[in-house]
Amino acid sequence: MDAMHGFGVSSTHYLQTHYKDAQGWFLFVSFAADLRNTFFVFFPIWFHLRESVGIKLIWVAVIGDWLNLVFKWVLFGERPYWWVHETPYYSNGSFPHIEQFPITCETGPVDVTAFSLTGSPSGHAMGAAGVYYIMVTSLLAMFLKRYGNSTKKQCVRGTLWTLFWGVQVCVCLSRVFIAAHFPHQVIAGVITGMIVAEAFSRVQWIYSASLKKYFFITLFLLTFAVGFYLLLKALGVDLLWTLEKAKKWCVRSEWVHMDTTPFASLLRNMGTLFGLGLGLHSPLFTESKKSTSAPFRGGCIIASLVLLHLFDSFKPPTHTAALFYLLSFCKSATVPLATVSIIPYCVAGALSANSKKQL
Repeated sequence: MDAMHGFGVSSTHYLQTHYKDAQGWFLFVSFAADLRNTFFVFFPIWFHLRESVGIKLIWVAVIGDWLNLVFKWVLFGERPYWWVHETPYYSNGSFPHIEQFPITCETGPVDVTAFSLTGSPSGHAMGAAGVYYIMVTSLLAMFLKRYGNSTKKQCVRGTLWTLFWGVQVCVCLSRVFIAAHFPHQVIAGVITGMIVAEAFSRVQWIYSASLKKYFFITLFLLTFAVGFYLLLKALGVDLLWTLEKAKKWCVRSEWVHMDTTPFASLLRNMGTLFGLGLGLHSPLFTESKKSTSAPFRGGCIIASLVLLHLFDSFKPPTHTAALFYLLSFCKSATVPLATVSIIPYCVAGALSANSKKQL
């Protein structure tokens, strides 16, 4: 494993040395691949264009990230930016110098065994693969109905899958470039993300799940993760050991963000899933479903993107961990709730009032 990690550090050093001018692009790709953009950008667009795809995006993103968290706790993995300083692999005491960036210092463990996908893959690569896989396959299904087996459909298929793999390559290179992941971790992330997405493509009950089911699934996922953490802690296993690693080896302490800690991710995902359940079973959603016009859908998309962008600027205070986690849960729950029910209800009301004035 040290040899594989050593190859990963050499890959990071090579990219940072020979592609330094592409630093801005790699940083942008890592930012764009964050699951936050799925919740704040892709989900609002897809939900108001094709409701089922939007719902599937949330389930794939949330369950995929939850699995990623559990995998991180099962295997005690490393990140390049701290491994290079602590490993005895470089016996002569000289190791490749790798740069750090504001998004380098993530705190979770991320490792995968050499020939197994049951370890902990890259969350960014896993999330991007799952989300883009759902979007590409959904677009292909739409074109399949429209064009059948025509040559045009084959061209669209080739274009979309080329775009998909282009995005995955960029995300993988980006995560290696900023020294947040080793190459085998991002490759495992892509494969695992596609598996999760394909699994949910075959599931139908998520589109008709009751609010009770949303509640109990959210409670189960949260309880399982917290219970697993407490069990291992009782056995003397510190699952938050990576936070100290990050604080020790990150070149700037302010780059160690609380929202990259395991519990921040857990509460954010559970809030999102529960908020989706609340939104889909809200009386406001039932009322707004009566509107299906193009202006209504377009208005919902624009209003959602603008308002959610403004809402995202609110950052929970980090001075108290419990308060931060609570507000993170509430903020995450509000995003799908507003997208699914509140904003469509307001847009429908505004369009109705405008049409009455014109009469």
